[in-house]
Amino acid sequence: MKIDANTTALVTGANGGIGAAIARSLTKAGAKVILSGRRPDALAPLAAEIGARVIVADLGVAADVERLAREAGDVDIVVLNAALPASGALFDHSAADIETIMQVNLTAPILTARTLGAGMMQRKKGQIVFVSSVSGKVASPGTSLYAATKFGMRGFALSLRADLASHGVGVTTIFPGFIRDAGMFAKSGVKLPAGVGTRSPEDVADAVLACVRSNPAEITVAAFDQRFVAFFAGIAPGVVDFITARTPLAHRLSAEVSAGQKRHEATVDRSS
Repeated sequence: MKIDANTTALVTGANGGIGAAIARSLTKAGAKVILSGRRPDALAPLAAEIGARVIVADLGVAADVERLAREAGDVDIVVLNAALPASGALFDHSAADIETIMQVNLTAPILTARTLGAGMMQRKKGQIVFVSSVSGKVASPGTSLYAATKFGMRGFALSLRADLASHGVGVTTIFPGFIRDAGMFAKSGVKLPAGVGTRSPEDVADAVLACVRSNPAEITVAAFDQRFVAFFAGIAPGVVDFITARTPLAHRLSAEVSAGQKRHEATVDRSS
C-alpha cells in the first residue's frame, strides 16, 4: 500500500516513545496522523511537532474505545500499539486488574479493528497493524497475563488476515523484543545481562512502514537471542519451558522488570 498525503493513519498508545516513533515515521512518509492516548499532556507536544490530530481515549473504558473509532472516522492505516505491562504473577493481580488488562491489551484492539476494518473492507483498501510482543511467541516467568493477551492477539490477527485478504485489506503483527530508550521494558530501568540485545523504537517504526508497504504476516523486531528463542519455542515449546523454568536468571529478570514497571506506573499515576 502506498503512503501519501491522502493517507490517514491512527496510532494508539501514542503517549509512549514507541508510539511517538511510529507517528513520526508515518508523518515523514507523508501520512496524516491521528494520535490517541489517555494523557493529553503527553500527546500535545508530539501533536504540535508533527501536526497531528489528537483523540484522547482511555482504552480501559469500553465507551472510549467506541468513541475513538467513531471520531477517527475513515482511516487507511491503524496501528494498534496501546498496551499495559501486566507483569507479575497472576496471583498478584485482582479480578479488576485482570479485566482491565484484557480490555486494554486484547479486547480494545479487537473492537477497534472490527469497526475500522469494516470501513476498510468497503473501500477495498487499508492496513491493520497489531503491535504485539515476543511474549506473544514465547512465554516466560511472571508474564502469564501479558502473554495471554499477546498470544491471543497473534491468533486473532492471523485469522483476521485470512478473512480480509480478499477484500484488499492487509493485517500484520509486529513482535518487539527488548526495546531500548522507550516502551515498557525501557521504563522499568532494568539493565540486561551480557549477551541479551535490544532494538530501538525507530526499528519498530520502520517495521510499521514495512507492514503498510508489503503486508507481511508477521515481523519480529528483536535482537538475535530473542528471535532464536521465539523460533525454537515455536517448534519445541516443551523444551523451552523446561529450560526457562530451571533458569534462575529468567526468573530474576522477570521479577526486576515487573518491579521496575510497577514503580514507573506509580509515578505516572501520581503525576496525572
